[in-house]
Amino acid sequence: MKIAFNIAVQKKPFGGGNIFLEGLTKHLLEKKYTIRDDLKDNDIDIILILDPRYRHPSSNFSIGKIFRYIKFKNPNAIVVHRINECDERKNTNFMNKLLKTSNYIADHTIFVGSWLKQLDLWEKKSSSVILNGSDKNIFYPNKNNILPPPYRLVSHHWSNNKMKGFDVYSKIDQLLDSPKWKTKIEFTYIGRLPKNFKFKNAKVIDPLYKKLLAEELSNHHIYVTGSINEPGGNHQNEGALCGLPLLYRKSGCFEEYCEGYGVKFDFENFENSLNKIIDNYDFYKEKIKKYPHDINKTSNNYDKLFQDLLLDKTKILKERNLKKNFFKNIRLFLRP
Repeated sequence: MKIAFNIAVQKKPFGGGNIFLEGLTKHLLEKKYTIRDDLKDNDIDIILILDPRYRHPSSNFSIGKIFRYIKFKNPNAIVVHRINECDERKNTNFMNKLLKTSNYIADHTIFVGSWLKQLDLWEKKSSSVILNGSDKNIFYPNKNNILPPPYRLVSHHWSNNKMKGFDVYSKIDQLLDSPKWKTKIEFTYIGRLPKNFKFKNAKVIDPLYKKLLAEELSNHHIYVTGSINEPGGNHQNEGALCGLPLLYRKSGCFEEYCEGYGVKFDFENFENSLNKIIDNYDFYKEKIKKYPHDINKTSNNYDKLFQDLLLDKTKILKERNLKKNFFKNIRLFLRP
Protein backbone atom coordinates (compact mmCIF):
# COMPACT_ATOMS: atom_id res chain seq x y z
CA MET A 1 0.00 0.00 0.00
CA LYS A 2 1.25 3.47 -0.83
CA ILE A 3 0.43 6.26 1.62
CA ALA A 4 1.29 9.97 1.66
CA PHE A 5 1.60 12.03 4.86
CA ASN A 6 1.02 15.78 4.61
CA ILE A 7 3.32 16.34 7.62
CA ALA A 8 6.96 15.33 7.99
CA VAL A 9 8.69 13.97 11.08
CA GLN A 10 11.02 16.40 12.86
CA LYS A 11 14.18 14.85 14.30
CA LYS A 12 14.16 17.10 17.34
CA PRO A 13 11.86 18.05 20.24
CA PHE A 14 8.58 19.00 18.58
CA GLY A 15 5.80 17.64 20.81
CA GLY A 16 4.22 14.27 21.41
CA GLY A 17 2.48 14.27 18.04
CA ASN A 18 5.84 14.28 16.31
CA ILE A 19 7.03 11.23 18.25
CA PHE A 20 3.69 9.56 17.50
CA LEU A 21 4.14 10.14 13.76
CA GLU A 22 7.67 8.77 13.92
CA GLY A 23 6.37 5.61 15.58
CA LEU A 24 3.51 5.20 13.12
CA THR A 25 5.89 5.64 10.19
CA LYS A 26 8.23 2.96 11.54
CA HIS A 27 5.35 0.55 12.06
CA LEU A 28 3.88 1.02 8.59
CA LEU A 29 7.28 0.59 6.96
CA GLU A 30 7.62 -2.71 8.81
CA LYS A 31 4.22 -3.65 7.34
CA LYS A 32 5.71 -3.01 3.87
CA TYR A 33 3.87 0.26 3.25
CA THR A 34 5.44 2.71 0.83
CA ILE A 35 5.42 6.18 2.40
CA ARG A 36 5.58 9.40 0.39
CA ASP A 37 6.02 13.02 1.48
CA ASP A 38 4.65 14.46 -1.77
CA LEU A 39 1.87 13.85 -4.30
CA LYS A 40 4.02 13.26 -7.38
CA ASP A 41 3.06 9.59 -7.83
CA ASN A 42 -0.24 8.91 -9.56
CA ASP A 43 -0.96 5.66 -7.68
CA ILE A 44 -1.17 6.74 -4.03
CA ASP A 45 -3.74 4.65 -2.12
CA ILE A 46 -4.18 6.69 1.07
CA ILE A 47 -3.52 10.37 1.83
CA LEU A 48 -3.33 11.08 5.56
CA ILE A 49 -4.01 14.66 6.67
CA LEU A 50 -2.23 15.23 9.98
CA ASP A 51 -2.35 19.02 10.12
CA PRO A 52 -4.23 21.24 7.64
CA ARG A 53 -2.16 24.40 8.21
CA TYR A 54 -0.20 25.03 5.03
CA ARG A 55 2.28 27.22 6.92
CA HIS A 56 3.01 24.51 9.47
CA PRO A 57 6.82 24.12 9.68
CA SER A 58 6.48 20.37 9.00
CA SER A 59 4.02 20.67 6.11
CA ASN A 60 4.70 18.53 3.03
CA PHE A 61 1.72 19.68 0.98
CA SER A 62 -1.48 21.67 1.49
CA ILE A 63 -5.15 20.72 1.56
CA GLY A 64 -5.49 22.51 -1.77
CA LYS A 65 -2.95 20.19 -3.37
CA ILE A 66 -4.79 17.17 -1.99
CA PHE A 67 -8.04 18.46 -3.46
CA ARG A 68 -6.48 18.94 -6.89
CA TYR A 69 -4.78 15.54 -6.68
CA ILE A 70 -7.97 13.57 -6.04
CA LYS A 71 -10.05 15.75 -8.37
CA PHE A 72 -7.79 15.77 -11.42
CA LYS A 73 -4.85 13.35 -11.04
CA ASN A 74 -5.86 10.31 -9.01
CA PRO A 75 -9.54 10.13 -7.97
CA ASN A 76 -8.95 6.63 -6.60
CA ALA A 77 -6.92 7.85 -3.63
CA ILE A 78 -8.75 7.77 -0.29
CA VAL A 79 -8.32 10.78 2.01
CA VAL A 80 -8.15 10.20 5.76
CA HIS A 81 -8.16 13.17 8.15
CA ARG A 82 -6.73 12.68 11.66
CA ILE A 83 -8.18 15.38 13.93
CA ASN A 84 -6.27 16.08 17.15
CA GLU A 85 -6.98 19.77 17.67
CA CYS A 86 -9.80 22.21 18.45
CA ASP A 87 -10.23 25.82 19.56
CA GLU A 88 -11.36 24.61 22.98
CA ARG A 89 -7.85 23.28 23.59
CA LYS A 90 -5.96 26.58 23.50
CA ASN A 91 -8.75 29.16 23.50
CA THR A 92 -8.10 30.05 19.84
CA ASN A 93 -10.73 31.21 17.32
CA PHE A 94 -9.61 29.73 14.00
CA MET A 95 -8.80 26.04 14.41
CA ASN A 96 -12.35 24.64 14.39
CA LYS A 97 -13.18 26.50 11.18
CA LEU A 98 -9.95 25.33 9.55
CA LEU A 99 -10.51 21.72 10.60
CA LYS A 100 -14.15 21.69 9.46
CA THR A 101 -13.24 23.26 6.12
CA SER A 102 -10.37 20.87 5.49
CA ASN A 103 -12.48 17.90 6.54
CA TYR A 104 -14.69 18.53 3.51
CA ILE A 105 -12.34 16.52 1.30
CA ALA A 106 -11.91 13.63 3.77
CA ASP A 107 -13.47 10.26 3.05
CA HIS A 108 -12.89 9.14 6.63
CA THR A 109 -12.07 10.98 9.86
CA ILE A 110 -9.96 9.72 12.76
CA PHE A 111 -10.50 11.38 16.14
CA VAL A 112 -7.85 10.90 18.82
CA GLY A 113 -10.43 10.78 21.61
CA SER A 114 -14.16 10.32 22.14
CA TRP A 115 -14.40 13.72 23.87
CA LEU A 116 -13.15 15.38 20.71
CA LYS A 117 -15.52 13.45 18.45
CA GLN A 118 -18.49 14.37 20.63
CA LEU A 119 -17.96 18.12 20.28
CA ASP A 120 -20.81 19.66 18.32
CA LEU A 121 -18.55 20.68 15.44
CA TRP A 122 -18.22 17.92 12.89
CA GLU A 123 -20.12 16.82 9.83
CA LYS A 124 -21.84 13.44 10.00
CA LYS A 125 -19.51 11.28 7.94
CA SER A 126 -17.52 8.07 8.21
CA SER A 127 -15.31 8.27 11.30
CA SER A 128 -13.59 6.34 14.07
CA VAL A 129 -11.77 6.96 17.34
CA ILE A 130 -8.18 5.72 17.59
CA LEU A 131 -6.40 6.63 20.81
CA ASN A 132 -2.80 7.79 20.70
CA GLY A 133 0.00 5.56 21.91
CA SER A 134 3.69 6.03 22.68
CA ASP A 135 6.71 3.88 21.92
CA LYS A 136 7.60 1.33 24.62
CA ASN A 137 11.05 1.00 23.08
CA ILE A 138 11.68 4.62 24.09
CA PHE A 139 9.43 5.19 27.10
CA TYR A 140 9.91 2.55 29.78
CA PRO A 141 10.74 2.50 33.51
CA ASN A 142 14.30 2.86 34.67
CA LYS A 143 14.48 -0.42 36.57
CA ASN A 144 17.86 0.37 38.11
CA ASN A 145 16.60 3.49 39.85
CA ILE A 146 14.94 3.00 43.25
CA LEU A 147 13.49 6.35 44.24
CA PRO A 148 13.01 7.23 47.92
CA PRO A 149 10.75 10.13 48.98
CA PRO A 150 10.30 13.05 48.59
CA TYR A 151 7.80 12.28 45.85
CA ARG A 152 8.99 13.78 42.60
CA LEU A 153 6.24 15.15 40.38
CA VAL A 154 6.90 15.87 36.71
CA SER A 155 5.08 17.21 33.66
CA HIS A 156 6.16 18.09 30.14
CA HIS A 157 4.69 19.92 27.15
CA TRP A 158 6.04 21.29 23.90
CA SER A 159 3.34 23.96 23.75
CA ASN A 160 3.75 26.94 26.05
CA ASN A 161 0.03 27.81 25.96
CA LYS A 162 -1.23 28.57 29.46
CA MET A 163 -4.15 26.15 28.99
CA LYS A 164 -1.65 23.30 29.07
CA GLY A 165 -2.15 23.42 32.82
CA PHE A 166 -0.01 26.25 34.08
CA ASP A 167 -2.63 27.17 36.70
CA VAL A 168 -2.09 23.71 38.23
CA TYR A 169 1.69 23.84 37.85
CA SER A 170 1.68 27.24 39.57
CA LYS A 171 -0.36 25.76 42.40
CA ILE A 172 2.22 22.98 42.86
CA ASP A 173 4.96 25.62 42.84
CA GLN A 174 3.11 27.47 45.60
CA LEU A 175 2.62 24.29 47.63
CA LEU A 176 6.40 23.95 47.75
CA ASP A 177 6.45 27.08 49.94
CA SER A 178 4.35 25.41 52.65
CA PRO A 179 5.91 23.44 55.53
CA LYS A 180 3.53 20.54 54.82
CA TRP A 181 4.72 20.00 51.25
CA LYS A 182 8.23 21.41 50.92
CA THR A 183 9.85 18.23 52.27
CA LYS A 184 7.21 15.85 50.88
CA ILE A 185 7.27 16.65 47.14
CA GLU A 186 9.43 18.10 44.39
CA PHE A 187 8.27 19.31 40.98
CA THR A 188 10.03 19.31 37.61
CA TYR A 189 8.65 20.93 34.46
CA ILE A 190 10.14 19.91 31.10
CA GLY A 191 9.36 22.15 28.15
CA ARG A 192 8.74 25.73 27.15
CA LEU A 193 7.15 28.29 29.45
CA PRO A 194 4.60 31.00 28.60
CA LYS A 195 5.99 34.46 28.01
CA ASN A 196 6.88 36.23 31.26
CA PHE A 197 5.99 33.12 33.29
CA LYS A 198 8.35 31.99 36.03
CA PHE A 199 8.39 29.29 38.67
CA LYS A 200 9.71 30.05 42.13
CA ASN A 201 10.46 26.53 43.37
CA ALA A 202 10.05 24.11 40.47
CA LYS A 203 12.96 22.76 38.48
CA VAL A 204 12.67 23.71 34.80
CA ILE A 205 14.33 21.74 31.99
CA ASP A 206 14.37 22.71 28.32
CA PRO A 207 12.44 20.42 25.91
CA LEU A 208 13.94 16.95 25.61
CA TYR A 209 13.64 14.38 22.82
CA LYS A 210 12.99 10.64 22.93
CA LYS A 211 15.57 8.78 25.06
CA LEU A 212 16.68 11.86 26.99
CA LEU A 213 13.07 12.70 27.74
CA ALA A 214 12.29 9.13 28.81
CA GLU A 215 15.32 9.01 31.10
CA GLU A 216 14.30 12.23 32.81
CA LEU A 217 10.68 11.14 33.22
CA SER A 218 11.81 7.86 34.77
CA ASN A 219 13.65 9.76 37.49
CA HIS A 220 10.31 10.79 39.02
CA HIS A 221 7.47 9.19 40.97
CA ILE A 222 4.25 10.77 39.66
CA TYR A 223 3.23 12.25 36.32
CA VAL A 224 0.87 15.22 36.57
CA THR A 225 -1.07 16.85 33.75
CA GLY A 226 -3.27 19.88 34.24
CA SER A 227 -4.04 20.43 30.56
CA ILE A 228 -7.52 21.82 29.85
CA ASN A 229 -9.70 20.37 27.05
CA GLU A 230 -6.93 18.10 25.82
CA PRO A 231 -8.27 16.35 22.67
CA GLY A 232 -6.02 13.30 22.92
CA GLY A 233 -2.65 13.91 24.46
CA ASN A 234 0.59 12.00 24.07
CA HIS A 235 2.39 13.40 27.12
CA GLN A 236 0.43 11.35 29.66
CA ASN A 237 1.15 8.18 27.65
CA GLU A 238 4.88 8.88 27.76
CA GLY A 239 4.82 9.44 31.51
CA ALA A 240 2.70 6.35 32.15
CA LEU A 241 4.89 4.05 30.04
CA CYS A 242 7.88 5.28 32.05
CA GLY A 243 6.14 3.77 35.08
CA LEU A 244 4.67 6.92 36.62
CA PRO A 245 1.13 6.81 38.08
CA LEU A 246 -1.01 9.59 36.65
CA LEU A 247 -2.41 12.62 38.47
CA TYR A 248 -4.71 14.00 35.78
CA ARG A 249 -7.23 16.77 35.38
CA LYS A 250 -10.89 15.91 34.90
CA SER A 251 -11.02 17.53 31.49
CA GLY A 252 -11.01 16.64 27.81
CA CYS A 253 -9.72 13.18 26.92
CA PHE A 254 -8.04 12.29 30.19
CA GLU A 255 -10.68 10.07 31.74
CA GLU A 256 -10.70 7.97 28.56
CA TYR A 257 -6.92 7.62 28.56
CA CYS A 258 -6.10 7.58 32.27
CA GLU A 259 -8.95 6.15 34.31
CA GLY A 260 -7.75 3.29 36.48
CA TYR A 261 -4.11 4.30 36.25
CA GLY A 262 -3.99 7.15 38.73
CA VAL A 263 -6.10 9.83 40.41
CA LYS A 264 -8.14 12.55 38.71
CA PHE A 265 -8.59 16.04 40.10
CA ASP A 266 -10.46 19.29 39.69
CA PHE A 267 -8.47 22.44 40.29
CA GLU A 268 -10.28 23.06 43.58
CA ASN A 269 -9.53 19.59 45.02
CA PHE A 270 -5.98 19.22 43.74
CA GLU A 271 -4.41 18.82 47.19
CA ASN A 272 -6.85 16.08 48.15
CA SER A 273 -6.04 14.18 44.96
CA LEU A 274 -2.31 14.66 45.51
CA ASN A 275 -2.67 13.22 49.01
CA LYS A 276 -4.66 10.28 47.63
CA ILE A 277 -2.10 9.27 45.01
CA ILE A 278 0.75 9.53 47.54
CA ASP A 279 -1.15 7.57 50.19
CA ASN A 280 -1.93 4.83 47.65
CA TYR A 281 1.27 5.09 45.66
CA ASP A 282 2.22 1.40 45.70
CA PHE A 283 -1.25 0.45 44.44
CA TYR A 284 -1.09 2.82 41.45
CA LYS A 285 2.54 1.98 40.80
CA GLU A 286 1.48 -1.62 40.28
CA LYS A 287 -1.53 -0.65 38.14
CA ILE A 288 0.53 1.53 35.79
CA LYS A 289 2.53 -1.52 34.70
CA LYS A 290 -0.49 -2.51 32.58
CA TYR A 291 -1.03 0.89 30.92
CA PRO A 292 -2.37 -0.01 27.45
CA HIS A 293 -1.73 2.97 25.19
CA ASP A 294 1.41 2.10 23.22
CA ILE A 295 2.30 2.85 19.62
CA ASN A 296 2.05 -0.77 18.46
CA LYS A 297 -1.60 -0.96 19.47
CA THR A 298 -2.33 2.41 17.90
CA SER A 299 -0.45 1.61 14.69
CA ASN A 300 -2.20 -1.74 14.32
CA ASN A 301 -5.52 0.10 14.52
CA TYR A 302 -4.39 2.51 11.78
CA ASP A 303 -3.20 -0.39 9.64
CA LYS A 304 -6.52 -2.22 10.03
CA LEU A 305 -8.47 0.93 9.21
CA PHE A 306 -6.45 1.56 6.04
CA GLN A 307 -6.95 -2.04 4.93
CA ASP A 308 -10.70 -1.82 5.58
CA LEU A 309 -10.99 1.45 3.68
CA LEU A 310 -9.32 -0.08 0.63
CA LEU A 311 -11.74 -2.99 0.76
CA ASP A 312 -14.62 -0.49 0.78
CA LYS A 313 -13.08 1.76 -1.87
CA THR A 314 -15.85 1.35 -4.45
CA LYS A 315 -18.52 2.45 -1.97
CA ILE A 316 -16.37 5.27 -0.58
CA LEU A 317 -15.62 6.77 -3.99
CA LYS A 318 -19.26 6.49 -5.03
CA GLU A 319 -20.31 8.54 -2.00
CA ARG A 320 -17.66 11.23 -2.55
CA ASN A 321 -19.09 14.55 -3.73
CA LEU A 322 -16.52 17.28 -4.31
CA LYS A 323 -17.84 20.44 -5.91
CA LYS A 324 -15.80 22.54 -8.30
CA ASN A 325 -16.56 25.75 -6.39
CA PHE A 326 -14.90 24.34 -3.29
CA PHE A 327 -12.11 26.94 -3.35
CA LYS A 328 -14.30 30.03 -3.58
CA ASN A 329 -15.25 30.08 0.08
CA ILE A 330 -12.02 28.87 1.68
CA ARG A 331 -9.12 30.13 -0.41
CA LEU A 332 -7.55 31.60 2.75
CA PHE A 333 -6.89 28.10 4.08
CA LEU A 334 -5.94 26.34 0.89
CA ARG A 335 -2.85 28.07 -0.40
CA PRO A 336 -0.57 25.91 -2.60
